[in-house]
Amino acid sequence: MPRDHLNAAEGGGEQMTRLDLPLLLPEILDDRDRCVARLTALLERRDGIGRVHVVLPGELPPGEAVDGDGARVLPAIGPQLCLHYDPHRVTLGQVRTVARLAGAEVSDQFAHAIVPFREVATEDEGSRMEERLIAIPGVTAAAVNFAGQVARIEYDRRLLDAPRLERELRAAGVVRATPAPTPAAPAPAAPAAPTRGPSLAGLGALGGWYAAHRELAWSLGSGMLLGMGWIIERFVVGRPGLHAGVPLVLYAAAYVLGSRDNVGHFLHDLRRGRFRFDIDLLMVVAAVGAAVLGQWEEGALLLFLFSLGHALEHYALGKARGAIAALAELAPQVARIRRPDGTEAAIPIDQVVPGDQVVVRPADRIPVDGQVVEGRSGVNQAPITGESAPVDKVPGDTVFAGSVNGEGSLVVSVRAAVGDRTLDRVIRLVAEAQTQKAPTQQFTERFERLFVPAVLVADLLLILVPPLLGLWTWSEGFYRAMALLVAASPCALALGTPAAVLAGIAQAARNGVLIKGGAHLETMGTISVLALDKTGTITSGEPVVTDLQPTAGTEEALLLTVAAAAEQRSQHPLARAIVRAATARGLALPSTGDLEAVTGRGVRAVVGGDRVEVGRLLMFEDANVTIPLSLRDSVAGLEAAGRSTMAVRRLPRESAPGGPEASPAGWLGVIGVADEPRAGVRETLQRLRTAGIRRLVMLTGDNHGVGESVGRAVGVDEVRAGLLPEDKVAAIRDLAAHGRVAMVGDGVNDAPALAHATVGIAMGGAGTAAALETADVALMGDALDRLPFLIGLSHRARAIIRQNLYISLGVIALLGIATVWGAAGIATAVVVHEGSTLVVIGNALRLLRYRES
Repeated sequence: MPRDHLNAAEGGGEQMTRLDLPLLLPEILDDRDRCVARLTALLERRDGIGRVHVVLPGELPPGEAVDGDGARVLPAIGPQLCLHYDPHRVTLGQVRTVARLAGAEVSDQFAHAIVPFREVATEDEGSRMEERLIAIPGVTAAAVNFAGQVARIEYDRRLLDAPRLERELRAAGVVRATPAPTPAAPAPAAPAAPTRGPSLAGLGALGGWYAAHRELAWSLGSGMLLGMGWIIERFVVGRPGLHAGVPLVLYAAAYVLGSRDNVGHFLHDLRRGRFRFDIDLLMVVAAVGAAVLGQWEEGALLLFLFSLGHALEHYALGKARGAIAALAELAPQVARIRRPDGTEAAIPIDQVVPGDQVVVRPADRIPVDGQVVEGRSGVNQAPITGESAPVDKVPGDTVFAGSVNGEGSLVVSVRAAVGDRTLDRVIRLVAEAQTQKAPTQQFTERFERLFVPAVLVADLLLILVPPLLGLWTWSEGFYRAMALLVAASPCALALGTPAAVLAGIAQAARNGVLIKGGAHLETMGTISVLALDKTGTITSGEPVVTDLQPTAGTEEALLLTVAAAAEQRSQHPLARAIVRAATARGLALPSTGDLEAVTGRGVRAVVGGDRVEVGRLLMFEDANVTIPLSLRDSVAGLEAAGRSTMAVRRLPRESAPGGPEASPAGWLGVIGVADEPRAGVRETLQRLRTAGIRRLVMLTGDNHGVGESVGRAVGVDEVRAGLLPEDKVAAIRDLAAHGRVAMVGDGVNDAPALAHATVGIAMGGAGTAAALETADVALMGDALDRLPFLIGLSHRARAIIRQNLYISLGVIALLGIATVWGAAGIATAVVVHEGSTLVVIGNALRLLRYRES
């Protein structure tokens, strides 16, 4: 049942409730998913339900700040759906039921699928494929990354089931590769064989090579025919017995092989009633124009080099796609489980279920996420978290699928089935990230839509105007126009950015950093301010009790026992520290009754029949409680020493909260807790400055003394302390005045600030699903040392994207001038054109070798 929050704030007869969005829509990717809009629209049409909107984790919109008891609503871990309803027309129970039914209705109706494909063509095939996918009845949205060879499809299950979607994909000309389902829905089953090209089954290795390199084979065939025709024309024609038309026949055959894909795409569009001004059309028109002028060899050379260039582009981009695909190969397909009778058996990984015990031998790759129950070993987690050194694992420690065991044997209790492992989530999110277009890519696509028709218009003017003015002959004008078509083809412009994004995301994933889209990869390179949460980010997040200062007449054991009893059901890091300290002393903790958490302040609980309050002085001040001066002095001294403090107060059950006390004996004392900075944090922050971050700010809910103490130790520029979740959001907005802001946190408590930052970065992605789901970037390891790598990679990616833009636009400009001027012909234009495309791809692939300097 979804966790919900009922708010009793009544205004105009209206009440509100909040329900966990991921539980209403378990298949959504994030709160911006189209299915959220569908659910909202569906609920707002229900009788008695008014406004429906999404509330991000930790946000408390106006009118929702208190619950039925007058206490603040605790921040949620995930996004929630807030429903405003009329209690006179519908009950809370009915609202919950309607919301769950509506969520099930949307989830049952709509699905998402990540569809890999294999296509070698011009870069316009991506937008062409998007049009074909959206035209499929039942598909509601589609996004295609041609460089990544992956498409994301949203479809209506009522109109389109998986088998029919598979058939429609075949009919639309999408050649499927290995399916990669999203968390939303399984992708349709992969076809048994590609649907294009003749079948060469039975030819063994040759047939296999052809299936994998069909485009290269056709291109090389075109080149061979071109070469034969040129040799015969130059050295053989004129000899007895050889007709002069033989070279022309060979050139025509070279045309057929070299233009197979271009013409195929063009005819496919015409059959569907569409006519597109794109790169395919430019090349076909230029080749036909060369033939009309009698320059058959130049037209054949154009089509040969064009098709060869695209085959080589496909191969080069395959390097980046291979780096991403390699993630799926990290986990073994077979696991060795230990049965209850002590015997071992190797079974397929998809048959392993939570609770099974898996035996991992020395040097084996670990196949599951789980907890070590037997054995000790050093485990190389670099494939998942990017950590350079093996991590020692003992019973109780967590291991991840895809990591490599060291010299010892381990027995691991499985915690997640296939599909729910950290590695599986990373693979799904990386596949999704490939379909998110970077800002520069969106710009180039808009530019192309205007540029290609403009080139065709300029070409027509070039054919007509100069000959009419007597500047050159009609044939010369036509030839230069055809050469301009080649020169102005924006292939390099279309591929430069997506190739860089693909390589950047792949290299980041290989180094323990998950970037959820090209936009975030680009934006990270513009960040000038970095805000970091303290607890669990700069510090280890495992505070320890350092000081016990009881009041007069109170023993330390009593102070610690009462505080630990009140905190034993709380999950706050400071609460756990107090409980650990009491456990370490062997103190017996009495049972605890009702627990009330006061956000950012402390807790109230019933312990042994008495009311106990443990928290910051601010909690007591809010309740107008008189605080003894000696207690304030103790707190001030501990906070000056960099300790977090919690005052402990015990009252008999009959005492009213905040009422007059019989004696100061109600105060038991103050507990000091410290959370030490992580090892190497100061050095990491210095590397961030070197990488281009101008301002480092630490945000913490702790008091100023603690914040300043930690801030001085690690060397941040500014410390903002005493912040509640909403205060951190305000701090992010304030820091935005100094430049673009990235926020680093644990992905749960810091979710509101992460959502409001330019880029939200979650730590510990390998440990929690929430960290992967709430932020734009996730550091898979629970440490900051990957941040400088991320910043450096983003700067390098932005630099390469700009370089590719300059190269592609520069070549178009220079080659365009040269062809119009007559200094370059079709052959020169096609060589330079294809060369520039391969240059920008090669430049982008340099990101696969990026290492932090």
